Formats: sequence, C-alpha cells, structure tokens
Amino acid sequence: MIRHLTDDSGDEPVFLSPAVTRPYIGRMASGDRDESKILRAAIKSGSFAPVYYLHGDDEYVKHEQLRRVLDAAVDPATRDFNLESLRGPDVEAEQLASLLRTPPMMAERRAVVIRDVHALKREARRALDDYLTRPLPDVLLLLVAPTGVKSDKALVANSVAIEFKPLAGARVPRWITYYVEHDLHASITEGAVTLLQEAVGTELAQLKVELDKLGSYVSDGPINESAVSAVVGVQAGRTMGDLLDAIARRDAEAALSMLGAVMQQPKVSATTVIMALTAQTLATGWALAARERGAHPARLRGELFAVLKESGSVFTGRGWNEFVETCVRASDLWTTGALDDALDALLRAESSVKESKLSSDEQVLATLILSVCGAASRRRAA
Repeated sequence: MIRHLTDDSGDEPVFLSPAVTRPYIGRMASGDRDESKILRAAIKSGSFAPVYYLHGDDEYVKHEQLRRVLDAAVDPATRDFNLESLRGPDVEAEQLASLLRTPPMMAERRAVVIRDVHALKREARRALDDYLTRPLPDVLLLLVAPTGVKSDKALVANSVAIEFKPLAGARVPRWITYYVEHDLHASITEGAVTLLQEAVGTELAQLKVELDKLGSYVSDGPINESAVSAVVGVQAGRTMGDLLDAIARRDAEAALSMLGAVMQQPKVSATTVIMALTAQTLATGWALAARERGAHPARLRGELFAVLKESGSVFTGRGWNEFVETCVRASDLWTTGALDDALDALLRAESSVKESKLSSDEQVLATLILSVCGAASRRRAA
C-alpha cells in the first residue's frame, strides 16, 4: 500500500529518484514521511510513479500541479500522440482499457488523465481497477477527483495518493514566497508577503493574479511593501489585521479611523470582518482561560497554533503568526465578561448584516467596534 500524502506547495523540492512506485513504497514504509514534496520532486527528477490520485478541496493547487506534471512528463513534440485527457462519466470500459495499454509513440512515456474519476461507470471502473493491479511503467496515469468528493480508498491503496487541502496559516506565506521565486523568478520581502496576504486573503488563485501584476510592476527589483500598496491598493498600517489589532487593544478611535480604508480592500466585507473578529474573540478567550490555569504566555503561542491547526479552516483575517500574537497579548487586557459581551455584539452585527436594509456594512461595523471596545472598557471599570 502507498502512504496517503498531503501536498503543501510552499517548501523547497527534494530529489526523488525512483522511476516506478515499488522503491518509493519501501522508503515510506520505513517511516520516511515527506508529505509536501512528492510531485515537485518527481517533476524535478523526471521520475514518476505509474499512477497518481489527486484529490482534495484546493482546486487551484491541484490543477496547477497537474499542469506542471504534464509539462514535465510529456514531450511537447509528441504531445498530440502521447497525452489523453478524459472525463470519468464519458469513458467506456473498452476505450479505457485500450488507452491504458497503448504504448508511447516516439517518446519515453505517455500520459492519461481521468478527471472526475469518481464518476466512472461500473464497467469502466472495473477496467481501471484491473489495470491498477498491473500498471505499465511507460504510462503515467493521473486520476483527478473534484472538490467535495470523499477520497476513494481503493484508489488511495493502489496509487500515489495526494490530498490537496486548502492552504492555511504559515503555509500561505510560504506559497507566496515559493511562487515569486520559482514562477516569477523574483524576490519578495517579508513585509510585502504579510501586506499582500492581509489585503487579498488566502485564496491562491486571487493571490496569483496579484502576484503576476506585481511581478510585471517591479520588473527586475524585489516586490516590497511600496509595490503592494501601489498595485493592490492597500496601505501598510491600514489593513484588516491592523483593524483587528486596534479592536484587540480596545482602541476604538484607531479602529474607526482606518475602517473606511480597510473596507475598500479586495475581499473585505462586513461578513469577513465579523468572521475574523469572532475568531479573534474566541481565541483570546481560550488564551485567557489558559492563563487563568497558570499557563506561561510563551507556551500559549504553541498551544494556540495547535488549536488553529486542529480547527483547520478558521478564518483569521491575516497570517497565523500575527493572529496568535494579537490574541496572546489581548488575553492580558480582556476579562471573561467583556469577551462574552463582545460575542453578543458580534451576533447582533451578524444579524444586522443579514437583515437590515437601512445600514451600510461600514455603519454596522462602526457600531460593532464601539460596542466591543466599549464593552471592554465597561467591564474593566466595573
């Protein structure tokens, strides 16, 4: 059985020497887990396993990696003869069996891509399962499942199965840096990475669009914060992260002063701000409870990172490092009662966004900011 892997497209590639699966299985069985670099390593070395099963909910990375594999594995000069791309529901059993057993023409290998593999008809699936027991070393078979489809245990067991999970936390900045260096052949400063992520969010397709524009804008220089401000339209010190930080320290004046600028940024709405502020409030409450149990502040950071990883898809509104630091600091400034009041205010704001036709998003958030920061001040005074 081949170990089920998870792709993390932000690390440096490493060399993977086996051209077929068996030697690779031996390495994984011995406990040498390398979950993030399998496809990139194969692309770099030119050595591919006979069958890959690509599934998971990050469609962008999944199809980018598929494209790169095909570019590396199939000779452009004979691509018309040696690349077949099929959709599962449209494939007949005899057609599939014939394609999988056809040798390459004037090339080292041929590739067969089956998208929507979960939707193969019964007879076609039987033909696929039969092939997987004896795959040919000169045919590269790529089985692709769409978002929202549960992984297929049989395909996982008989392929190099790679799950593409949506990137979160520290993986997003790593992906940004990797894309700039390896696709744009440029460099980007740490401050620019942070500013870009805070402005655009974690959707990789949108980040790619902005990075491509930034690559053209800077030409031969590094992408810095000034470039991000000019191209994306976000100002350092006036991002969603800055807004959340101001609320965390109960500075209503600072939060209100930057609210208009924050609301003009891509992907920012009353809903996204409420979601991020709810996550911040809950995480601050968790950190406060840990403090009251006697946990050291330095240990809180690691434990809060663990909570974020376990939760998986929580929307924090900025990078996990900044989020964790803010919540740990805020846990020394808030009380349990103030946090409860803040959650009540967030619930009211969410209802207002959904139901009210009289107030704009900015008005709803301004009321929320005053309520949350005022709740903290009242509880402190009490």
